[in-house]
Amino acid sequence: MFPRSALLALPLLLALAPPAVAADPAIAPKVLVITMFGGEAKPWLDGDALGQKIPVPGLSKDYPNVICSDGGLCMMTTGMGYANAASSIAALVFGGRFDLTRTYFLISGIAGVDPAQGTLGSAHWARFVIDGGLQNEIDPREAPSDWTSGYLAMGAPAPGEKAELHYGDEVYRLNEQMLQAAFRLTKGADLVDSDAAKAYRAKYAEPAATAPPQVSICDTISSDTWWHGARLGAAMEAYARLVTNGEANPCTTQQEDSATITALKRGAEAGLIDFTRIAVLRTAANFDREAPGQSAAESLRARSGGYVPSVANAHRLSAKLANAIVEDWATWSVGPPK
Repeated sequence: MFPRSALLALPLLLALAPPAVAADPAIAPKVLVITMFGGEAKPWLDGDALGQKIPVPGLSKDYPNVICSDGGLCMMTTGMGYANAASSIAALVFGGRFDLTRTYFLISGIAGVDPAQGTLGSAHWARFVIDGGLQNEIDPREAPSDWTSGYLAMGAPAPGEKAELHYGDEVYRLNEQMLQAAFRLTKGADLVDSDAAKAYRAKYAEPAATAPPQVSICDTISSDTWWHGARLGAAMEAYARLVTNGEANPCTTQQEDSATITALKRGAEAGLIDFTRIAVLRTAANFDREAPGQSAAESLRARSGGYVPSVANAHRLSAKLANAIVEDWATWSVGPPK
């Protein structure tokens, strides 16, 4: 029992108490663009009126804020590689600062490209995102003579043979309706090119490599190891086709997308995001293998002239899609249009 004097004083204490501070309302972006490093983020910061900085605990110390416009467009930068990508996305999705249940996620970054599928500055929307790192590997110099490479699926007896997928994140297939909407809106866009890129692509023999940059649908392979060269490229592409039962058409290589999408998938499973509202765009900064008469080592360290066009085109196409979503939110709010 409280003493009677304390009970009588309670109304006075309540009246003198400071008012409760209401929690900031959750921010609900229409579009969140995900970049991986400062070079990819720069065009967004320079030209898209993203004036509001929202610090999020758990983001990379180099990129601690989500940057937003007043109209519902936001952009974040994860930091490069699997660990940075997964950690930053998880911090965002589970941090409670944002309501992401109706947000569209646009992964927008640069990549290497197979010269049979694209060229410097070309832009590629992904249907499949494949984790190229979830394989067994031995040095090819120690491999049996009948093996095609030193890479093989986890649990498989040899390259090219299937095994049960145990990890659950070996491959993701993105929403086809979202993919087609992104491609439909951007396929006719004018793409940036450069004289240096034009000169370098002339070294290659493949028609796709020597053509001007274009927009296409083809698939992307993630790996923290930045592999390079025709032999590793062929091995990775074979693995991508293996784990998708021959459906994948791999063309680009990058370091983050499998990790980013795994973190988004966890958010979807928790009811925090809509997994059907994800699009992945990668633009080609370099070829992933050598030209005729060139070694893989020479190709790896070559200055191809593709960086500037790839960064510009990643922003150009992603902004075209992002602005379409924001400006026609009445249509897009219920899902990707057919």
